[in-house]
Amino acid sequence: MMEEVKEAASVLSVHDDSIKVTEVLKDGDTLTFIIVSQKLSGTGEYHVDRTYEDFEWLQQHLFSQEDVPGIQGVIFPPLPAKPQVNASSRSIKQLGFLALGECQPYCKALETFLQQVAAHSILSKNKAVEVFLTSSDPPGRQKVKKNIFNRLSQAVEEMRKEGHKDVDEFFQNERDHNLVLTGCTKTAAEKFLDVVATEQKIAVACGHFSTALHLCVEPGEDPDKQAFSRVCVKLSEVFESIKKNMTSVAENNVNTLGLGLDLESRYQEAEREMLFRRTCKLVELENARRNTEKAKPVKKAAMEEVKKAAETEFEHISGVAKQEIERFQGARVEMLQQALVSWCEKQLLTAKESADQFNQHLEVFRGMA
Repeated sequence: MMEEVKEAASVLSVHDDSIKVTEVLKDGDTLTFIIVSQKLSGTGEYHVDRTYEDFEWLQQHLFSQEDVPGIQGVIFPPLPAKPQVNASSRSIKQLGFLALGECQPYCKALETFLQQVAAHSILSKNKAVEVFLTSSDPPGRQKVKKNIFNRLSQAVEEMRKEGHKDVDEFFQNERDHNLVLTGCTKTAAEKFLDVVATEQKIAVACGHFSTALHLCVEPGEDPDKQAFSRVCVKLSEVFESIKKNMTSVAENNVNTLGLGLDLESRYQEAEREMLFRRTCKLVELENARRNTEKAKPVKKAAMEEVKKAAETEFEHISGVAKQEIERFQGARVEMLQQALVSWCEKQLLTAKESADQFNQHLEVFRGMA
C-alpha cells in the first residue's frame, strides 16, 4: 500500500497525451485496467494496473483540495460510472455507449479522463495524480478528507439556489445556455444509442437469416433443387455480408460519434455542477453581506471579516470559473469536430468496402441468371 497522499504541488513526470489504457483484465467481477504512459525523460514507460476503486480514490483526492484558491470554479473531468462485468439493461441505461463493444469504449473513456486530469493546470499539480500514474503499488483505500462535493449530497434545501439569479450576466447566460445544452446533448446521446442498438439487432437478425437459408439446401440430383440450393447458399453469403456491414457501422458509431456525444453529455453535467457550486457561494456571500449590515456594533468587525473572506473566495471561484468555461467551450468544439470527422471517415471506409463486396455478390447473381 502506498502512503497517504499529501496535497502538495507536483510536476508530472509523464506526457499527458501519452497516457493510454491499453488493456482490461477480468477476475470474476473485478476489472483491472492496464495504464501505460511515456516518461518525460524519454527513458521508458510507466506500466501500472488500477481498478475502478483506484480511479475513485484519485477523483476524491482531486475533489478534496479545498485549500486551493478557486478550486470550486474548476470543471472537473467527469469520471464514468462504475462498469459492470455482465452488462444488464440497467447498466446499459446507466453507462450508455460505454456498456457496448466489450470494454474498448469504456477504456477509451477512462483514458480520456486521465489525459484531461494530467493536462489540467490546477488538477495535475495534485500529488495523487503522479502517484496514480507512476507508482507500482495500488493506491490506499483510506478515506480522504471531506471534500467540496459532500455538501451537494446534503443539498435538499440548497436546490432552490439553482434558480437564484446571478449578479454577473456572463454566468447567468452560461447557466441558461448550459441548462439547454445539458438536455439536448443527453437526448442526442440517447437517440444515437437507440440507432446503434437497432443496427446491432439488424446485424443479429441477418446472421440468423443467413443460417436459416442453409437449412433450405436440399441434396439430390434434381436440377431445380440444385439451382434453388445454389441461390439459397448465395443469399446466405449476401446476408452474412450485410451482418458484417451492420456490425462495422454500429462499432464505428460507438467508437467515434457515440463516445463524443457521451463525453459531451457528461462534461455538460460537470459544468452544471461547477456553476451550481458557484451559485451556492454567491448565496453565502449575499447572506454574509446582509448579516454584516444587520450586525450590532459589538459584532460588526467580526462580520466584516467573514464578509471579506466570502468576497475573496467568491472572486477566486469566479475568476477560475471564467477561465474554465472559455477553455471548455474551445475544447468541446474541437472534441465534437474530431468525433464527427472520425465518424465520417470510418463510415465512408466501411461503405466502400461493403459496396465492393456487394458488387461481387451482384456479379455472381448475374452469372447465375
